[in-house]
Amino acid sequence: MSFSRHANSSVQRLAIGAERAPLLVIDNLLADPDELVDIAAAKSYGDVASYYPGVRAKVPLTFQQFLLEELRPEFVSTFGLGAALRFTSCHFSLITTPKERLTYIQRIPHVDSLFSDQLALVLYLFKADFGGTSFYRHCKTGFEVVDQARNAEYWSHVQVEQPEIERSTPGYITGDTDFYTRIGHQDGVFNRLLVYRRTSLHCGAINPDFVPNSDPRRGRLSVNGFIG
Repeated sequence: MSFSRHANSSVQRLAIGAERAPLLVIDNLLADPDELVDIAAAKSYGDVASYYPGVRAKVPLTFQQFLLEELRPEFVSTFGLGAALRFTSCHFSLITTPKERLTYIQRIPHVDSLFSDQLALVLYLFKADFGGTSFYRHCKTGFEVVDQARNAEYWSHVQVEQPEIERSTPGYITGDTDFYTRIGHQDGVFNRLLVYRRTSLHCGAINPDFVPNSDPRRGRLSVNGFIG
């Protein structure tokens, strides 16, 4: 199975917050995004060893190859990486965890890696108003990016803040809190791809009235991948 880029695909190169972390936004990525939804709907989903609040299934290698071949110039120029890129993981993802069952870590922004030469991407494959992705600054430290040099300091504050957050009303973070300030946001637009460094503090922006659905055609379906 092959994939092709939409004739009206558009690219934005943005910068997040005061630290100006790069963000790549590509609208109308696929010529036929519904084809990818059809593939996702035929998959079997299961839990994975991560903090992701839902279930996942593997994305076809042909789609991973399409992304690398088609978007390699954008990845290299936007993030200053070498051309030898590869996926370390790539999944269809469905959020299925109700807000009342979220763990502490799932209720705050996170980073996916401590290495700035690694990328994360999300492709939205839902058409309903299920929210997008937001980026954050940690108030106490001022960190918008957490790498190896900052990790110990950041987590020392996160552990102190944990009891107060756990006492608050459970739910997905949707904006400013006492501990985090939202510094950027992208709506979850069907066939929109976001690419950012895995060291950027971010979180899915899940609407407060969101009701999880495990049907890929009706739920909050996305493709999530890591590139190293």
